[in-house]
Amino acid sequence: MPPVTKAFMLACVGFYCVFFLLPGLEPWFELWPLQSGNFMPWQLVSYAFLHGTELHLFFNMLGLWMFGSELERVWGGRRYMQILLASTLSAAGLQLLFTSLTGSNAPTVGASGALFGLLLSFGMLFPDRIIVPLFPPIPMKAKYFVAIFGALELLMGLGGSTGVAHFAHLGGMLGAWAMIRYWRSGRRR
Repeated sequence: MPPVTKAFMLACVGFYCVFFLLPGLEPWFELWPLQSGNFMPWQLVSYAFLHGTELHLFFNMLGLWMFGSELERVWGGRRYMQILLASTLSAAGLQLLFTSLTGSNAPTVGASGALFGLLLSFGMLFPDRIIVPLFPPIPMKAKYFVAIFGALELLMGLGGSTGVAHFAHLGGMLGAWAMIRYWRSGRRR
């Protein structure tokens, strides 16, 4: 497993274990809405290392391993970290906008925004690669898988409150798309 993917996964598992043992510390690192009075600037990144349940952690780590490992091998550690950060920050930004517009005071946790950024990146780099997702277990091209998941996130996000940060997922995709477009524009570094 490439080093950045491995470090990110270990950090997420480590944080989960620490906060399982010391749950009172979690609120300092969750991404709180701006209007909640609990927002702190470091939460724009720290929320991505926290997960609500073992299942949430498992599926995010599975996705990081599946998509992140290959992207890190292709891009190298530096560029891979840039896409992770861009996805994480844009996921936080869109989620904060959404919570401001809806008046929600619920915090956000998880690497899902970063993962959705990696998913979009994978679809952009390997659009015709055949993948077999867990749900549904039907072989399909990566570009269709990404389009279906993006559309589902938008529909579920517009459908109402589910306790899932659908707009953070979309924000992660948006950040990855913007970063890749920037790289492809020739204005690198």
